Amino acid sequence: MSRIGRMPVALPKGVSCTFNQGDHKVTVKGPKGELKLQLLDPDFKLTIADDNVELVRPTEQKRHKAQHGLYRALIANMVEGVSKGFRREMELIGVGYKASAQGNTLELSLGYSHSVFVAIPSELKVQASQEKGQNPMIVLEGIDKQLIGQVAAKIKSLRPVEPYKGKGIRYVGEFVRRKAGKAAAK
Repeated sequence: MSRIGRMPVALPKGVSCTFNQGDHKVTVKGPKGELKLQLLDPDFKLTIADDNVELVRPTEQKRHKAQHGLYRALIANMVEGVSKGFRREMELIGVGYKASAQGNTLELSLGYSHSVFVAIPSELKVQASQEKGQNPMIVLEGIDKQLIGQVAAKIKSLRPVEPYKGKGIRYVGEFVRRKAGKAAAK
């Protein structure tokens, strides 16, 4: 059933993967850092050979099939993260919207009566830029795909994109479906 789970994960040069059978922990080390994953099901086996990581499920039960593809995808994301890293870009669209980053603190002016401060975890790097004639940009970089997505979603939830004027925080390249408004009814 799980075709994703059966595919081996190729280890690029400089990336190593270890599996501790005792506590079921997968550790992936690479040039950008180290990530760990705890396998919740102790029945899964991980084989590492010829720069490939392969996950073997114990039975054909529905829950094992579901977790097979999940664990394989998580390990593939860990390998990509420690070798290349992940990057998420967001843009602020709206009059007077601004962003600035000092260390791991992001200060946002989003049309509220006050500035919003967001603490970014130390595992991530944040950059804020404002070029003349362009919308302000926020760039998150790190090795953990889940953490980047979670922080980006938190930032985006501070000012979601509204469908009438399109103002708010959106990912670069995200399509927002616009509504016509009252004038279109006449």
